[in-house]
Amino acid sequence: MEITPQCVVALTWTLKDTLGETLDVLTEPVEFLVGGDDLFDAIETALQGHGPGARVQLHLEPEQAFGDFDEHLLFLEPRSLFPKEVEEGMSFDGAALPAGVNPDMPKNVLYTVAEIYPEHLVLDGNHPLAGIALRLDLTVNAVREATEEEIGRGTAGTGFFRFEPMAPGSDSLH
Repeated sequence: MEITPQCVVALTWTLKDTLGETLDVLTEPVEFLVGGDDLFDAIETALQGHGPGARVQLHLEPEQAFGDFDEHLLFLEPRSLFPKEVEEGMSFDGAALPAGVNPDMPKNVLYTVAEIYPEHLVLDGNHPLAGIALRLDLTVNAVREATEEEIGRGTAGTGFFRFEPMAPGSDSLH
């Protein structure tokens, strides 16, 4: 079966920046809904018409991937508002930030602790890969028809590099 909108594709990949540094490797196939919310449009377009075993290489500019870096999503907040065990790299859901933070902070953003100072910490609402052009080497492992439930939800359950709140030391990229 070839890849068309409203199908599920199982992918593995190697993701690198434009300098060739490996950012992420997915060795076990993960399913994504083509025509839903799981993949970037540029990836879906590149996959169209390919079948199992195909290898697709593409270059994504920031605007095709995680967007440009937005300095307006950096906030300096009082250290005392956060748990004492907070560490760089931890993330907080914007809708669940402690009382007393800047009221202008968007609530629909995930914030990562970028730096910690004795009295303050820097929260960054940008995706960790914002502003970075990416090189993606994809392998199509399988293709199947999407179920009605998957189409209705708009996902096969895994968004491309969905970024979610994490505990210290966990992997936040997928």
